[in-house]
Amino acid sequence: MVETQVVSEVSIFGQIAEFQHEQVVYCHDHETGLKAIIGIHNTVLGPALGGTRMWHYASDAEALHDVLRLSRGMTYKAAISGLNLGGGKAVIIGDAATMKTEALLRKFGRFVQNLNGKYITAEDVNMTTRDMEFIRMETKHVSGLPESMGGSGDPSPVTAYGTYMGMKAAAKRAFGSDSLEGKRIAVQGMGHVGTYLLEYLQKEGAQLLVSDYYEDRALAAANRFGAQLVGLNDIYDQDVDIYSPCALGATLNSDTIPRLKCQVVAGCANNQLADENIHGPELVSRGIVYAPDFLINAGGLINVYSEVVGGNREAALIQTEKIYDITTQVLAKAEQEGSHPQAAATRQAEERIAAIGKVKSTY
Repeated sequence: MVETQVVSEVSIFGQIAEFQHEQVVYCHDHETGLKAIIGIHNTVLGPALGGTRMWHYASDAEALHDVLRLSRGMTYKAAISGLNLGGGKAVIIGDAATMKTEALLRKFGRFVQNLNGKYITAEDVNMTTRDMEFIRMETKHVSGLPESMGGSGDPSPVTAYGTYMGMKAAAKRAFGSDSLEGKRIAVQGMGHVGTYLLEYLQKEGAQLLVSDYYEDRALAAANRFGAQLVGLNDIYDQDVDIYSPCALGATLNSDTIPRLKCQVVAGCANNQLADENIHGPELVSRGIVYAPDFLINAGGLINVYSEVVGGNREAALIQTEKIYDITTQVLAKAEQEGSHPQAAATRQAEERIAAIGKVKSTY
């Protein structure tokens, strides 16, 4: 979901320069009501691949801020995972429950087509494989299609598997063992990925606590997995071993971090640190092992990449399992350098981009 942050009024080009994007495309169509923004961050490694989300943003500035942060995260996610992809993301502004139509989605597909393959879209928050079918009617530059159409299907299970691998690697660093049996784990967000993650954690014998913005969704998960139901704002105060943010971005901030009583943070949400330069070091100072978000939630991207290059779900799962080893390496590197894991992971991603940039230019 979108980050619930106050977005300052900064010029559009000022924000683009801050995040170092190559291109930002504003899409508007009066007839269908389409208002969308496509952010293309970096295409040195290949075309920018990243999902489209539909959200009722409080302002256009908030939508821009979201797409810029998300698309930059996709660049690092692809780079650190060894994929030949750049980073992109798109947001459609509006209430998905009332505004999403076939015409709107197909019009959005026309805008994607006009980018001539520089951006490849996929599903994200409030979007489905069925929505990808509509977009596919207007452009071939779409992934995450239903398996019935030869696509890779819902990427959520693979995203959850990568998060699970990263969590186990972080647990090994914090506790000396990657076993999650008996560990108290608070999972915030009962969306598709969060629910699949709970399946893995339940099978391993973890003690689960769950929370979600939608109370009925949280209650359903609590009943299904035998988990303790926790209030939305109370999740940060629980005495747990692991906190797993799987919904909103920026939940690791100056208000919540002092309240945490865990030793590990590992979840599938994007942009978990409200400010990487402040809150990354703060987690280290409090003795909390943080598994970088764009590293351990890369399974979904790996899944749709396998669709682009003609792979399959089994191949995607095999590559996603490597997140365990990469997370182990990043955590060790951060400690050796005296930095924090998000910074170490970002540098590792940027080093690969810089190295390949010597071989070729942008896509």
